[in-house]
Amino acid sequence: MKELMPVKHELRIATRASRLAVWQAEHVAAALRARHPGLEVRLVPMTTQGDRILDRPLAAVGGKGLFIKELEVALAEHRADIAVHSMKDVPTELPEGMALAAMLTRADARDAFVSARFAHFDDLPPGARLGTSSPRRQCQLANARPDLEILPLRGNVETRLRKLEEGQFDAIVLATAGLERLGLGHHIRHHLDIDLSVPAVGQGIICIECRADDTRSATLASVLNDPAAQCCGEAERAFARRLEGSCQSPIAAYAQLSDGELVLRGVVGSPDGREVHRGRVSGPADRATSLGVELAERLLASGADALLASLRGTP
Repeated sequence: MKELMPVKHELRIATRASRLAVWQAEHVAAALRARHPGLEVRLVPMTTQGDRILDRPLAAVGGKGLFIKELEVALAEHRADIAVHSMKDVPTELPEGMALAAMLTRADARDAFVSARFAHFDDLPPGARLGTSSPRRQCQLANARPDLEILPLRGNVETRLRKLEEGQFDAIVLATAGLERLGLGHHIRHHLDIDLSVPAVGQGIICIECRADDTRSATLASVLNDPAAQCCGEAERAFARRLEGSCQSPIAAYAQLSDGELVLRGVVGSPDGREVHRGRVSGPADRATSLGVELAERLLASGADALLASLRGTP
């Protein structure tokens, strides 16, 4: 990628204050400093509503968008120039006036099985307590193992690991990327197969958001954009956007790019896992968005439309 001329101005990064979010923001800050000699980069940590509400499932209080709302307010009020997010936390429809400036190279997108007692998901006995905060994981894992007791699990990564160590769960499922970024990858017993647990839309991708009219910040951030991650992210987000699911809707999508060919898997299901619609499409990478829409249309036609309507509480 072409280097930009040295910049001596400051760039302020809005970030959640959790250890993982700060790691991601520092990662972006270091990359920006390396690409823009002389650029002063400063973090603006803040606690979001999603971080504060820990006694209820995210789906019940507004979904993952709660993790980024305050950061977007900081951008709108010019208290920050860019915001760094986990792509999976970013709603498919951005607020008016906001734009994505970059998607960084994707880390391992798979879900990780973590347990002190069992080496593999298949080793869990009937009735075992499996913890997850995600309706997407709950749906797919309950579909695969309806004999398990799947329980809600909130808190940051360290809190979730502590709850496992205290014996509140027999196993938990976390994102591989988050564990590895925090140096906690040794807790992973094995990675769940993609077809067993299709990842969240954008899982493993760090993205940068800015004001749509802020060309300076967008230009500075754009040098970190990875075209492959952007292609896959756009396909997955187009799939989820077309489905128009609510925060209670278990939706998953994962795209893989190889030699210009994009393969996209998608899942829509009921929270209890009793109804699951799966599909897969492939095509040229330059059709990423249309492939996402195409797969969504297929699943809607297969019955996902009625399921999503019921989850939205509409006839």
